[in-house]
Amino acid sequence: MSGTVNEKDKLLRPIDSLNPLNPLHPFETTDVLVETTNQANIATDTSINPSRDEQDHQVVLRVQNLTRTYAGTDRPAIEDISFSLSRGECLGLVGESGCGKSTLARCLLRIEDADQGTIQLDGHDIARLEGRRLRPYRRKIQIVFQNPSAALNPKLTIGASLIDPYEQLGRDSKLAHFTYTSKENYIRQLLEAVELPSELANRYPHELSGGQRQRVTIARAIGIEPDVVVLDEPTASLDVISQGAILQLLTDLRTSLGLSYLFISHDLAAVHRMSQCIMVMQSGQIVDRFGSEALFAEERHPYTKELISIF
Repeated sequence: MSGTVNEKDKLLRPIDSLNPLNPLHPFETTDVLVETTNQANIATDTSINPSRDEQDHQVVLRVQNLTRTYAGTDRPAIEDISFSLSRGECLGLVGESGCGKSTLARCLLRIEDADQGTIQLDGHDIARLEGRRLRPYRRKIQIVFQNPSAALNPKLTIGASLIDPYEQLGRDSKLAHFTYTSKENYIRQLLEAVELPSELANRYPHELSGGQRQRVTIARAIGIEPDVVVLDEPTASLDVISQGAILQLLTDLRTSLGLSYLFISHDLAAVHRMSQCIMVMQSGQIVDRFGSEALFAEERHPYTKELISIF
């Protein structure tokens, strides 16, 4: 991929287009493994849970019973969260603001520590690892934050921001999709991957549009070829035209690079567009999970139906 992209060429469909009675339903979906948990109040579509023997070899991230409580609060921010993510899949997590989605993301990245539970990345539990023992796993899971302006250092050029993860975490790694022969060549490859011109490497974040800045943060996240990318509200700060273009870019990158996504958003339409499977979070708990084609099924949890009615 090369050259610039027209941000107006991809528009996010409104929620009306998700109506199951619409014969032009735009989304194609497949199943992804999501573990059941012992929470009695979860409405689960059992058709999306293949046998463990069929799926274990594909699982890149498995979370079990993850709980996090902040000091001074009387209830957990997230409680007993369990799920699995398979290689090359996009798992959506939707819920209203304040329900615990970003807390989960920070725990998965080990930005914050969970009180209990396990985070198995590539078969290894990283929930309690520290320092040098944790460092090799840092490159296996990366994140794209909601606000690209806050995520990029304003004092660094775009090229310097893109090269930093490789210099910190990727030098000892063998890359499959990008090649490092020189800084300039590596940066050019990353910019091309997100459809930005190479001359942006010498610019600073404030010289780019919001959509361009978010493309840079995506390039930075994929540059060391992680197994999992956590997308924490990646389009929330963008206008609707840029949102559609970014979602299409993320879909293309998942296919071409074999990435696995945890796509976090309060936007049910965006989650449905991107994901093969969807989890619904309410007050720190997963209350519903299903294949995206089952969004409008009668057995959906009442809170899921409420979200549908809002959007």
